[in-house]
Amino acid sequence: MPRKQLIGRVVSNKMDKTAVVLVETTKRHPLYEKVIRRTKKYMAHDEHNEAQIGDLVRIEECRPLSRHKRFRIIEFIERVRPEEAAAAEAETEATEVEL
Repeated sequence: MPRKQLIGRVVSNKMDKTAVVLVETTKRHPLYEKVIRRTKKYMAHDEHNEAQIGDLVRIEECRPLSRHKRFRIIEFIERVRPEEAAAAEAETEATEVEL
């Protein structure tokens, strides 16, 4: 049986060898036919700590690596340049302060 693969954006890389990936899916409402966007965060294993905030990655299901980690990063689809990563991280911290 093939393993589940998802594409998402890295939203956090603060942990050692772990990245939090936000995956967005769309679904049509059965009655009203409106397209609904759903998001879910997955913790993914990042062996060499290469993931930067904003990177677009492909993650694949694997054996349980810890209490929450069930996926691993298998491919970087789009990399964010270092100056963009710093700006994205500053923006994330600014929104956390406002909350």
